[in-house]
Amino acid sequence: MMNEIQDERYYIADEAIYDAFLLVLKEKEIDKITVSDIIKRAGIVRSTFYNHYENIPALITAIEDKTIQDIFTLMETFHPKNDRDICKSYFLTICDYTMTNPFLANLLRSPRGDAFFEKIMTMFHRYVKQVTQNTIPAEHSKDEFSYMIACTIGSTLGVLHKWTKENFQVPKEVVADILTQAFIAGMLPFMS
Repeated sequence: MMNEIQDERYYIADEAIYDAFLLVLKEKEIDKITVSDIIKRAGIVRSTFYNHYENIPALITAIEDKTIQDIFTLMETFHPKNDRDICKSYFLTICDYTMTNPFLANLLRSPRGDAFFEKIMTMFHRYVKQVTQNTIPAEHSKDEFSYMIACTIGSTLGVLHKWTKENFQVPKEVVADILTQAFIAGMLPFMS
């Protein structure tokens, strides 16, 4: 029972730190955020922060990892079919996630995202390798299929980068429709 309470407290404090970071990120550049900013916003003491993270770069790494995990969870829920509504619903979910995750939006619009993109592209590469090992395309080689998946991922990131850089001026439904059209016209034929 005592361990359950401690585990719950740890989880609650971790969520408070994460949420505080995202709120502070809306007000300050990522490289200007301090531990003091986080603990004030989270309503915790400094030692609680250090029980969870060694420093701000460690917190950023943890948030990067959580963001990547969230993206892959979204990807795993997508079962592509030649159904425009299913595809658009998936891409709307991606757009919503991008809009509501200030960390991801900040990385997509700033040069600081280079290390994050390298990390996420490595993970995407592993994902593509796994998908191509488990899928045997009818008319295309595994190499062609792998490159097409990489192309789809790259174009999706490119669209999201442009959209965040322009501060989400285009409605998310329009962006999701563009991504849907690209997927249905480009990737889906390779999967048939």
